[in-house]
Amino acid sequence: MAIEQIGIIGAGQMGGGIAQVSALAGYKVAIYDISADRVEAGIATIGGNMARQVAGGKITPETREAAMARISGGSDMSVLSEADLVIEAATEDETIKRKIYAQLCPLLKPTAIVATNTSSLSITRLASATDRPERFMGIHFMNPVPIMKLVELVRGIATDDPTFQAARAYVTALEKTITVSEDFPAFIVNRILLPMINEAIYTLYEGVGSVEAIDTAMKLGANHPMGPLQLADFIGLDTCLSIMQVLYDGLADSKYRPCPLLVKYVEAGWLGRKTGRGFYDYRGEVPVPTR
Repeated sequence: MAIEQIGIIGAGQMGGGIAQVSALAGYKVAIYDISADRVEAGIATIGGNMARQVAGGKITPETREAAMARISGGSDMSVLSEADLVIEAATEDETIKRKIYAQLCPLLKPTAIVATNTSSLSITRLASATDRPERFMGIHFMNPVPIMKLVELVRGIATDDPTFQAARAYVTALEKTITVSEDFPAFIVNRILLPMINEAIYTLYEGVGSVEAIDTAMKLGANHPMGPLQLADFIGLDTCLSIMQVLYDGLADSKYRPCPLLVKYVEAGWLGRKTGRGFYDYRGEVPVPTR
């Protein structure tokens, strides 16, 4: 299975990042989103990110120009019809993903591979919503994609070996490091990371420490580059809650119960950086703890 053209569903932060690294690795990339404005904004963001890479001496202006020329997109899903591999990077909602696959699969070549960038959902269950479960798997990139070196590869129960090997070759061409996970809720990284973040929120909820105290403790006491509450805001509190709910539902263990304070912040619409408020308020020049 030779992969030459990549299709990407979702022009947001993850989809744009995957498009960027794929184009820089020499792949033709087609991006689909529900509106032309979203696609244009996504491609413009990729251009800006590559311009910063040029300014930092990481790539040449010629490399940027060639990579940008490989990227196209549109708001009609038919832009993905020639892709050898389509990576779905839509919101972390199984119902939405299933609707996307129902629209997508009839448009694809019979040999095309479909992958999901889900950070927590069952690959086997998502594959069952397609017409090609043997050519479906998880390719989970970390955020931000151009900077983070790791990609988790996750096979569903039906994923065949040629599909897995083609995905491995693609990720290797991106110069990413691969870790292989079994198809269990939240895979490896988020199975470990999100309960730690949830515990930090419980520590705040129970009054053990303030936002600032907790983040400082973990940065200086555990040598983490970013405090867990700051990291939660970066990930998005809605995404954190979604992953914890998948763990709680999928593993039926009370240790994965989402903290009520996390639920309250999400209900308030305080989702972190993307909404201007989470555990920190980002509306001023300097982020200020909200508790």
